Amino acid sequence: MEKLDLLQGTLDMLVLRVLGGGPMHGWGIAARIQLLSKDVLVVEEGSIYPALYRMEQKGWIKAEWGQSENNRRARFYDLTKDGRKQLAAEARDWGRLCVAISAIMQEG
Repeated sequence: MEKLDLLQGTLDMLVLRVLGGGPMHGWGIAARIQLLSKDVLVVEEGSIYPALYRMEQKGWIKAEWGQSENNRRARFYDLTKDGRKQLAAEARDWGRLCVAISAIMQEG
C-alpha cells in the first residue's frame, strides 16, 4: 500500500492521541502511529523529534528520562493537562474538517 504524507498540523494531533494511552519515547510514538495506521503513515525521525520539542515548548507534553525496553536511556513523553485539552480541541476540529472535506468530495 502507498504511504501517505501527513497533512500539516496532523502530526501533533496524532502524537497527542498516542500519548493519551500513556508515556512513550519518540521512536515508540512513531512506531505506534505506523502500526495503528496499518503502515500507511510513517513518521520519520526528522519529523517526530522537532514535533515533540515544539509540543513540549507549548506545554502540551512533558518529558522525563527513563529506560527503554532495550535498556537504553530515552526521553519518555506524557500528556499534560493542557495537552489533554489540546487533544480534545484537535479531535473536535478534525471531525469538523472530515465532514467538510467529505461533503466537497461527494459533490458533483
